[in-house]
Amino acid sequence: MTLTLDQALTGISGILVTPYDDAGEIAPQKLTPIIDRALQAGLHMPVVNGNTGEFYALTTDEACAMAQAVTELVAGRAPVLAGVGRGIRDAVRLARASADAGAAALMIHQPPDPFVAPRGVVDYLHAVSDASGGLPMMIYLRNDAIGTKAIADFCAVPGVRGVKWATPNPMKLAEAKEACDPSIVWVGGLAEVWAPSFYAVGARGFTSGLINLWPERSIAIHQALELGDYPGANALIAGMRAFEDIRAEEMNGTNVTGVKAALQAMGHDCGPARPPSAWPLTDAQQQKLSVFLSANQLI
Repeated sequence: MTLTLDQALTGISGILVTPYDDAGEIAPQKLTPIIDRALQAGLHMPVVNGNTGEFYALTTDEACAMAQAVTELVAGRAPVLAGVGRGIRDAVRLARASADAGAAALMIHQPPDPFVAPRGVVDYLHAVSDASGGLPMMIYLRNDAIGTKAIADFCAVPGVRGVKWATPNPMKLAEAKEACDPSIVWVGGLAEVWAPSFYAVGARGFTSGLINLWPERSIAIHQALELGDYPGANALIAGMRAFEDIRAEEMNGTNVTGVKAALQAMGHDCGPARPPSAWPLTDAQQQKLSVFLSANQLI
């Protein structure tokens, strides 16, 4: 049975890669086996146009096409969360396209403009909501320097259902949670490694790039955390941490590279990562990845 949006938001938000063909064009059909395996393993919510999906390397046309293609590939088996961002006109267009494609909710990337006013973000959220016809929104927070009051203002915008918290500051998350409506869902936005810390202060669920290649491990970690089994969750995380360490190298510039290199090694070539992400892995990084994949019988 398909999960409700609220159930999915407290589960794993699986950030899908964006595949390319030999000419460098998007090739969403390559996601078919990846999505099928992840959903079969129990993935709660596939995410298109996230950072592991190279959102900022895509044109708006490509992002719109990916939203359409991924919702078609998921085919109603789970709610799809679609990333929206960049300049307001691009964001509005993508919000409309994602809604038309059948996305269940929007993930709002933090605007990258060098001149971002918190009250301007409120206007941005209103415009995106209007363009989508009122789809529920998840704020993707990567910089908590805006302060708790601004975060509370964002969460007060009608249609905002939650926050994907992607800063390594669990105590600030706890403070923001306390300042907002209790119905807001707080999701760990720094993948499996940080999930226990965020759960400890009231977050539910987490984002994951690992689901592209090893969704079963992500699901096991989520199940342990939902049961309050922190030792079990931490043991499972220790077994996949080498992969996340590779992705964190070069100022996180190998985040997508690590996932796509792993998929390539597993026989699911999704093409390279586009600049400015690193490609390919260095020999040393590739060696560490091969050891990880072999040790866990992924190749």
